[in-house]
Amino acid sequence: MSYAIIRTGGKQFRAEPGKSLRIPSLAGDAGTAVEFNDVLIGNVGTGVRMGVPTLSGAKVTGEIVKHGLDDKIIVFKFKRRKNYARKQGHRQKFTEVRINEITLG
Repeated sequence: MSYAIIRTGGKQFRAEPGKSLRIPSLAGDAGTAVEFNDVLIGNVGTGVRMGVPTLSGAKVTGEIVKHGLDDKIIVFKFKRRKNYARKQGHRQKFTEVRINEITLG
């Protein structure tokens, strides 16, 4: 089973061919090809390769499936006995990407 650990949007994700990932929002329309060059760890059956900090020449290619908004998060600030309460909602934007191929250089 081949997989790779990639870094995008300040977070790390485990990418496998044929799987979909919800990552922080990327620019591009649905159907556009996307390439991740920030590969930290890779495994293509022969063994695990680790980068210091990244693998040189490694890349993960995929395709943008859709863009969307995640579930709403409520941010509630409260200080007791001070007549202070603030409520704010937030929906984080995401991009769903289908992983096509993992190449370790």
